Amino acid sequence: MFIPLHDANTLKHIKVQWVTLALIALNIAVWLLTSLESEQAAQATTVGLGYIPAIAFGHAVLAQGLEIVPEPLTYLTYAFVHTGFWHLAGNMIFLWVFGDNVEDAMGHLRFLIFYLVCAAAGALCHGLLTMTSEAPLVGASGAVSGVVAAYVMLHPRVRVWVLVFFRVPLPLPAFVPLLLWIGQQFFMLAIAPDGDVSWGAHVGGILAGAFLILVLRRPGVPLFDRQIVTPRAVRNDPGAGPAIAAGTDARTAQRFPWGRRKTTTLT
Repeated sequence: MFIPLHDANTLKHIKVQWVTLALIALNIAVWLLTSLESEQAAQATTVGLGYIPAIAFGHAVLAQGLEIVPEPLTYLTYAFVHTGFWHLAGNMIFLWVFGDNVEDAMGHLRFLIFYLVCAAAGALCHGLLTMTSEAPLVGASGAVSGVVAAYVMLHPRVRVWVLVFFRVPLPLPAFVPLLLWIGQQFFMLAIAPDGDVSWGAHVGGILAGAFLILVLRRPGVPLFDRQIVTPRAVRNDPGAGPAIAAGTDARTAQRFPWGRRKTTTLT
């Protein structure tokens, strides 16, 4: 439906989004390692680290030699495995644009817990809907869906540059594209629950993210903020220009942003 490009939303409590950056780096590293493997080895990695509902719910047993981590850990490890560049890139772009402000609202440690719980919730929801499926679930979008849900509850009015239908760049209030995206996940789950994309994992992540932002955000961090609050250090800077004083970064305000396998379920 759309690709997020940039949001003019400054950090207020942290200097650098270390956890977001580390998660992106880890996902890229895992993808690079698996892309260097042979096709057979890459498939073994997908099976060994992916979440397989039939195994999780006791309907099947993983063949000897394929287990990489204990089965309960696959509720998390699946979220760091991707089957191709565009699968990885799509998830990481969403995490890059929206993850920093959610991390800012929670703090580093709580954001890491938030991300992992959203990943596990996505796997659990997928598993409950497809208990006998032997297709491994891989991809970060269960966790990223939680990040999207948290972001729209924190900053619905922030302007976000999005690339609509891969062609048209538009600056929109965050709630417009993000609520449409969230609605799409529920709609697709209703009409295509058994497709190659796990809409159930997306919905599980969304529900977890919407709940967890209520309990994990910092004391005093509001929900549904009405405007971008400029950090005190910027407000007190006598050299700040009008764009900064109004709550956006002058540097960004002037910048104009411009093979999937059938046997694997993507998230």
